[in-house]
Amino acid sequence: MTQDELKALVGQAALAYVQPGSIVGVGTGSTVNCFIDALAGIKDRIVGAVSSSERSSERLRAHGIAVLDSNAVDSIPVYVDGADEIDHHGFMIKGGGAALTREKIVADIAKSFICIADESKLVDTLGRFPVPVEVIPMAAAQIARRLRALGGDARLRVGVVTDNGCSILDVHGMALIDPMAMEREINQWPGVVSVGIFARHRAGVCLLGTAQGVKTLTF
Repeated sequence: MTQDELKALVGQAALAYVQPGSIVGVGTGSTVNCFIDALAGIKDRIVGAVSSSERSSERLRAHGIAVLDSNAVDSIPVYVDGADEIDHHGFMIKGGGAALTREKIVADIAKSFICIADESKLVDTLGRFPVPVEVIPMAAAQIARRLRALGGDARLRVGVVTDNGCSILDVHGMALIDPMAMEREINQWPGVVSVGIFARHRAGVCLLGTAQGVKTLTF
């Protein structure tokens, strides 16, 4: 199967976790686009969605799915999103689409996190994919220096402004032996909006697209 076919497969499989009459948390990215397209087929069975990005909101609305303000929602049963990398504990690197902060916000509202990904995203140790860090622009140089002190090569993602009006630093060469500790450390620095290490908000289930079909990993 092609990578696109695997993404469509897991997007469809995620519908099994959508509760009738509920609000669905929806992430961002090409795999999530497949989930949104599949969700359109059962849109009459859900109340609507809370979205993690303007791009996903536009796609949801184009399918006639109501997009709700996160501030108007106390909780949602499930959040479906992809990952740039996921390890065997459900820890993830996310933010390749520059939506990491809003993704964490929606994940925090959700009772469960369902990760949908193709098998190329499963790794033993996080860090091969550069770690995104959303930063307030005036702090970018200082945060890059601090990341270099930790052994990472932080590079500004040129031409990218997040939905929050901020910048993205991509940190190369940082193996995440202890994702929870690294997330906690970076998040406390002044000027950091959020780091794309999802350890505290890790996945509970990963629907992994493989040549043999969808493999379900639970953490």
